[in-house]
Amino acid sequence: MDTESQGQERPSDGADSVDMHLARWQGKAPFDARVEGIITRIQLLAKLVGRAKDRALAEVGLQEFEFATLHQLSAREAPDRATPSELAAELMLSPAGMTGRLDTLEQSGLVRRVRSSQDRRRVDVELTEAGRARWLAAMKLRGQAENSMVAPLDPAEQDTLNTLLKRMLIQAESDSRPR
Repeated sequence: MDTESQGQERPSDGADSVDMHLARWQGKAPFDARVEGIITRIQLLAKLVGRAKDRALAEVGLQEFEFATLHQLSAREAPDRATPSELAAELMLSPAGMTGRLDTLEQSGLVRRVRSSQDRRRVDVELTEAGRARWLAAMKLRGQAENSMVAPLDPAEQDTLNTLLKRMLIQAESDSRPR
């Protein structure tokens, strides 16, 4: 049974699920249809991007918390090292939470703890080759998902959308600051 026989338009007909949402709520709730359409599409796209990124992580055998930690280490200057306390602060974790993460990643061979050559009391966390390879594989798959999502737009449209979203974000960030 095709979607038209169920009373729903197909996306190829120019309608999306948000159009159906707007039609369903028209006259039932006070809202500006244009604003509701924009915000609902942003929310739905964010969910879909999140799902695609989760699938990419699953494909390379990483959980989100593992990826986030590898990502922080990968962003550092060579040799991709940080102290556990630096990572905990960046990832907004307690020291105990960071220790648990690092234990898991170290057991998986994705990071290693090494003594600092300058201060033997200091322990650094270092990304291993296996960790870098796994992170890069996840980044590649995540990038493919993101590229697929923006593919319907030509480069000029992508630039315009990027500019418009930036303006919206600047306003939203300004509105959310404590007064």
